[in-house]
Amino acid sequence: MKRKITVLTLCALLFALCFQAQAQQPKKVPRIGYLPSGPISERVHLWDAFRQGMRELGYVEGQNITLVFPSAEVTPERLPHLAAELVSLKVDVIVAAGTPAVQAAKEATKTIPIVTPITTEPLETGLVASLARPGGNITGLSYMSSDLSGKRLELLREVVPGVSRIAVLSNPSSATVPPMMRKTEVAARALGVQLQRLEVHGPDDFERVFQAATKERAGALITLDDAFAFTQRTRIVKLATKNRLPAIYGFREFVEVGGLMSYAANLSDMYRRAATYVDKILKGTKPADLPVEQPMKFELVINLKTAEQIGLTIPPNVLVRADKVIK
Repeated sequence: MKRKITVLTLCALLFALCFQAQAQQPKKVPRIGYLPSGPISERVHLWDAFRQGMRELGYVEGQNITLVFPSAEVTPERLPHLAAELVSLKVDVIVAAGTPAVQAAKEATKTIPIVTPITTEPLETGLVASLARPGGNITGLSYMSSDLSGKRLELLREVVPGVSRIAVLSNPSSATVPPMMRKTEVAARALGVQLQRLEVHGPDDFERVFQAATKERAGALITLDDAFAFTQRTRIVKLATKNRLPAIYGFREFVEVGGLMSYAANLSDMYRRAATYVDKILKGTKPADLPVEQPMKFELVINLKTAEQIGLTIPPNVLVRADKVIK
């Protein structure tokens, strides 16, 4: 009997020690890898919005979440390497912003969940099987840029009455541009507007295409959204102002650096919203079961200072519809 009691006591002691050791072991801190489609320096405010979204959900950097940034400045040619680097670091989720980054992450892993705060044309580019059930390891938010082409052209017509020729600035190497161009052409035909394509393959092309727009007497400008245009937004805006071209953009960030106007969803809100996807995945939901979200609200932003610089008066009926006016 004594031996039995001793054995039971020893077992209880061992169990208590094991339990105590397990309790003292630190919990695994999830690691979230960032993969933007261009330099982070051009997107700091967007990543700050994502981090704010994570904080609102109870995640504190260095305590219950670790954020892993690219080891080098992001350029299109480095994206595959940077995506593979995040995979090798065994991050729990990759937050890939923009179609080029999502494509690179998709090539690098079929198992690590990928959340995108913004991607354009995810169906047309084959990133997801459907918006309702994306399948695979990718989910997040989709930017409805193509579907806004008609609205943007209408706004240009209101701001520049009688305009008949509108230049379209685009990066033809972007996978998202062809579907956007098709929808823009459909909208232009419906409005009776002629389009002039301005194709840029690199930073050195901008001066040339803007000279072509002036030579061909384009009366206004619309840009097709992609990561390259976003990175080059300051250069684009300066050239549009220099050539006195009324322009509409797909991101409010263009207007904040001096562009005339934009009609789009708020990118910062989309990045903040992406945090909810990361949270659900960390709690066990599969990306394949999380529908791709599309923005429900679009905002019109107008820069009156730029309008004055190019000698344009914004009609009162357009101005009154603006969500934000920069003076």
